Amino acid sequence: MKVLLPVDGSAYGTRAVRYVARHFQALGRRQAITLVHVDSPMIERLSRHVGPEDLARFHEKNANAALRSARRVLSNARIVFRERQLVGDPATGIAKVAKEEHIDLIVMGSHGRGALRSLLLGSVVSKTLVRTRVPVLVVR
Repeated sequence: MKVLLPVDGSAYGTRAVRYVARHFQALGRRQAITLVHVDSPMIERLSRHVGPEDLARFHEKNANAALRSARRVLSNARIVFRERQLVGDPATGIAKVAKEEHIDLIVMGSHGRGALRSLLLGSVVSKTLVRTRVPVLVVR
C-alpha cells in the first residue's frame, strides 16, 4: 500500500505520522510511505526582491522545519520513507503527488475545527478531498 503523509510541521501533522507508525504493519506487506510538504509561495511583492537561490533556500528551510518531527517519528519506528517538497497551494500539491505516485491512501492531521470555522478559514483537508479521488484518512 502506498501512503502519502502530508505534513506542515504542526502537532496535528505529527499526530497523523504517529498514527501511521503505530499501524504500519496493518497497511500490508509492501508499504511505501511518502512524506510531503507543500510550502506556500512567498508573496509576489517580496519574491521580486529575492534572488532565486535565496528563494530556494527559504523554501528548503521551511520544508526541513516542517518535516523534522515526521522524520524523527518514522526513523525511530524504523520505517523507510521517501520525501517530496513542493511550493504552491498545499491541497493542489498533495493531490498532484497522490496522482503522480499512484497513492492508495492519504493520511492527514486535522485541527478539528467545527464546520463553520473551517468554512470561513478554509481547510487543507477539505480542499484535498475535492481535488483527489484517493481515500483520505483524517487523524484528529
